[in-house]
Amino acid sequence: MMIDLNGKVALVTGAASAGGLGFAAARLMARQGASLFLTDLDGAAVEARAEELRAAGSKASAMAHDVTDEAAWAAVMDAVLAAFGRIDILVNNAGIAVLRPMSAMTRADWDRQLRVNLDSVYFGTKAAVDQMRRQGGGGSIINMSSVAGLVGVEGTAAYAASKGGVRLFSKTVALETAKDNIRVNTVHPGMIWTDMQKVAIADNKEVFDQITAAVPMGRMGEPEDIGAMVAFLASDDAKYITGSEFVVDGGMVAQ
Repeated sequence: MMIDLNGKVALVTGAASAGGLGFAAARLMARQGASLFLTDLDGAAVEARAEELRAAGSKASAMAHDVTDEAAWAAVMDAVLAAFGRIDILVNNAGIAVLRPMSAMTRADWDRQLRVNLDSVYFGTKAAVDQMRRQGGGGSIINMSSVAGLVGVEGTAAYAASKGGVRLFSKTVALETAKDNIRVNTVHPGMIWTDMQKVAIADNKEVFDQITAAVPMGRMGEPEDIGAMVAFLASDDAKYITGSEFVVDGGMVAQ
């Protein structure tokens, strides 16, 4: 099966990191024919990622974007329409991880985690659904959750709450938009070898060994493993899939 995204326009948030999940998904969708609009809080870095896609022959634009600002979503949607005339795919990928046990967490920690990981998904999904309906319906929304949105993980109280919220929010919206042929699904990465992971364990091989030993497949995943799932869900090959969750974790939560 060859995924075909020709003629489709995809908006991907949190796409500034060259080794991150957002850009991996964007790069794969671009290779399969999609036009890409990338956003991130770091405007210079996300523009550099768009330039990489253009240099490879793809159509790509970018802009700075604070996903926690509801009004900013209207500006982003206007920019996507100005650049490409429509939107077919939204990947709500932007997120942060506040990793503290509940007893050590402040109200500010909690609020920031939910604002970035959950409120932004509501803002983006609403903006995309409204525009997709104006276009006559049809589209795919992929919201990034986590294995921590499925099972308990110590030290992730706020993060897990945000990712669990993304999961059930997405299922509910999928029911509300099914008649419009707008599909809404979640992707749940496990331990993925991103730039953030590399920095975190660069000086602690023991922690790396412990993490990989806990994965049945014995290794971390690559960003492209997540990107491939996103590209599939974005495509018409997934036309009968909505309200579902897709775990990409090397077997972690099967234990």
